[in-house]
Amino acid sequence: MKQYNPTTSSRRFITTVDYGVLSAVEPFKKLLKRLPANDGRNNQGRITMRHQGGGNKKLYRIIDFKQNKLNVPARVETLEYDPYRTAFIALVSYRDGEKNYILAHKDIKVGDEIICAENAQLKNGNRLVLKNIPVGYFVYNIELSKGSGGVMARSAGSYAQILAQENGWTNLKLSSGEVRKVKWDNFASLGQVSNPDWNLVVFGKAGKSRGYGIRPTVRGKAMNPCDHPYGGGEGSQPRGTRKPKTKWGKVTGGRKTRNKKKWSNKMIVQRRKK
Repeated sequence: MKQYNPTTSSRRFITTVDYGVLSAVEPFKKLLKRLPANDGRNNQGRITMRHQGGGNKKLYRIIDFKQNKLNVPARVETLEYDPYRTAFIALVSYRDGEKNYILAHKDIKVGDEIICAENAQLKNGNRLVLKNIPVGYFVYNIELSKGSGGVMARSAGSYAQILAQENGWTNLKLSSGEVRKVKWDNFASLGQVSNPDWNLVVFGKAGKSRGYGIRPTVRGKAMNPCDHPYGGGEGSQPRGTRKPKTKWGKVTGGRKTRNKKKWSNKMIVQRRKK
């Protein structure tokens, strides 16, 4: 982590990730595209998601979450920052000449060679089917259905641990503590996602949040009664309602929100600890 001299009151607490490990290059132009900025509005311009808006302009990097070029080695050319995600990304060049962006794993270096194969070598960054990974190994970018691409454990520092292999299923312990079953012929990458220090970042000032597209949040008790169930009163007042509520009066704290009939409930072996 990088810290700063306290030249101002806000700068005293600012911490950022050390980006010195990244390659000093421009992003690969063929894998860039501009996404429309919605700022939390719908097609009528009405706010449907509060506290979003502004932010720096950014280009989306097209990431290959499938990595479905089997048995073709790839070499890591650059390690880059991605403004749309917390993890770093790597530009890899396959032996047949194709180039793709992939999620970078922890301790990745320029020049490393990776491969996607059903029974690849047990090396960080390699991608193989879950049934061929021994118990205890860390994996990331995990598929939930074969060929669809990785959807689990993709943010900075994320991983899942192989707990068991039985009857066509792999038991994975996620970083939240939840234990979940996944079909063992799905692909996953070995290791842990890059940039594990992201959770230690301190913005330090409001302006940096605005740069990320995060607008201010007003407390409910600071509003008027017409704007929030907690609003009104002389001076600082307690909540005044038995259960915590949203701006629209819906109960929020202490109520289960997961659908009891959700199809994936049967895949959860053990729920995360509260």
